[in-house]
Amino acid sequence: MVPLLLVLLLALILFGAGFAVKILWWVAIAVLVLWLIGFVARPKGSSGRWYRW
Repeated sequence: MVPLLLVLLLALILFGAGFAVKILWWVAIAVLVLWLIGFVARPKGSSGRWYRW
C-alpha cells in the first residue's frame, strides 16, 4: 500500500511540475513578444531605449 501511495504522489508532483514549467514557457514567450514589439516600435528620439529602468 505504501509503495502505491509513493508512486501516486510522485506522479502528482511530476504532473504539477510539468504543468508549471509549461505555463512558465508561455509566460516567457509572451514577455519576449512584448519586448520585441517594444524594440521595433520604440520612439526615435529616446537614444535607443524604449523602457525606463
